[in-house]
Amino acid sequence: MDTFKKGDKRILNAWAFYDWANSVYALVITSTIFPLYYGALFRIEGKTSAHFFGMDTPSESIISYVTAIGFLIISVISPILSGVADYLGSKKTFLKLFCWIGSFSCMLLYFFDLENLYLSLFVYMMALIGFWGSLVFYNSYLPKIAFKDQQDAVSAKGFSFGYIGSVILLIINLILIMKSHWFGFENQLEPMKISFLLVGIWWLVFGHVSYSKLPSFRNEKKIKKDVFSYGINELKRIYKEIQNYPVLKGYLGAFFVYSMAVQTVMIIAAYFGEKEVNWGSDEQRQVGLIVSILLIQLIAVVGAILTSKLSARIGNIKALIVINIIWVFICIAAYFIVEPLEFYIVASFVGLVMGGIQSLSRSTYSKLLPVNTKETTSFFSFYDVTEKIGIVIGMVTYGVIAQITGKMQNSVLFLVVFFILGIVLLAKTLGKQAKS
Repeated sequence: MDTFKKGDKRILNAWAFYDWANSVYALVITSTIFPLYYGALFRIEGKTSAHFFGMDTPSESIISYVTAIGFLIISVISPILSGVADYLGSKKTFLKLFCWIGSFSCMLLYFFDLENLYLSLFVYMMALIGFWGSLVFYNSYLPKIAFKDQQDAVSAKGFSFGYIGSVILLIINLILIMKSHWFGFENQLEPMKISFLLVGIWWLVFGHVSYSKLPSFRNEKKIKKDVFSYGINELKRIYKEIQNYPVLKGYLGAFFVYSMAVQTVMIIAAYFGEKEVNWGSDEQRQVGLIVSILLIQLIAVVGAILTSKLSARIGNIKALIVINIIWVFICIAAYFIVEPLEFYIVASFVGLVMGGIQSLSRSTYSKLLPVNTKETTSFFSFYDVTEKIGIVIGMVTYGVIAQITGKMQNSVLFLVVFFILGIVLLAKTLGKQAKS
């Protein structure tokens, strides 16, 4: 095991820097360029749907279902691998592995087309698995390297690094796309494909910079026959242990509910804006969607910092209740969105609470873990499985409602139910915390 000093600012900065590396996936692939590219492929073919597993399925529902499948796979494999990581002390190895899977899959998105839809969607899903799989091991580092009074600020710094780094690459991609004639491209699809290559390279290179400086906790244990069942057994043990901590248990229940809504909104926001907002022309659609996502990212930097300060003043759980209330109004407002200005306004509020709720949720869970626990990877695996199963439910719910009603706004409005239930459960958890 590498010797290191807990709370060392160099290590904390190296940890936060991984957000700089991998957040380009979240911004370019999840939120902006890929949704534009995906929508453009259907418009060029004059389609709004495709034959998907025997059914004529709307394009937005297809991507919802594939995303749900990806998260379901993550929710199955992450507890197994995180248990192995705890047993062998090899969280850095798995962090690297998923970084490579995600970054190379992003590069392969260059070949995404509708003629090979199933293969293309598989590559899209592998990029998703690489991103979210790496987060399991990335998040588990936090309580190992930072003291409790550092964790809120370090978590917020990570998200801030991520927003700034991803915005830089998005601006580069925006220049490539909007000024494609400068670079000899005949259309804007080719520079969009180039942007997928740039995401993979950025993630791979900067990811190496980050995890090369993170400590390794590798021990002398050897892989045994039952090592893979160790992960599942650890997850069961963690579940039983959580029952002894009412506040932690209550918080996880609340997180499960509101997170399924938060992550669903964040994943489908670009597809919603690309299809439902009256942009006027394809060029205005591209500029408008990218500008709105940039707005979200820049405001989110401020939002993450303000949320950290709010939590320091009123406490983590009360701050999360406030943020969830804001999310309720955001979803209600989204139902009525038609024009670009309306989309920009709602996007601004999304940015304000997006980074805050992510960073605060992560650090709140970290601070509620049992004191001096050594199985942080397994605990964070449970946290991540909770989040992933919630996303599966949220994305399937969104896809089904959109497919049945033919209107994406109905799906967004339904998410209000999850936020309200999350508020109720957070309030109950707050009461348990006061009694403890």
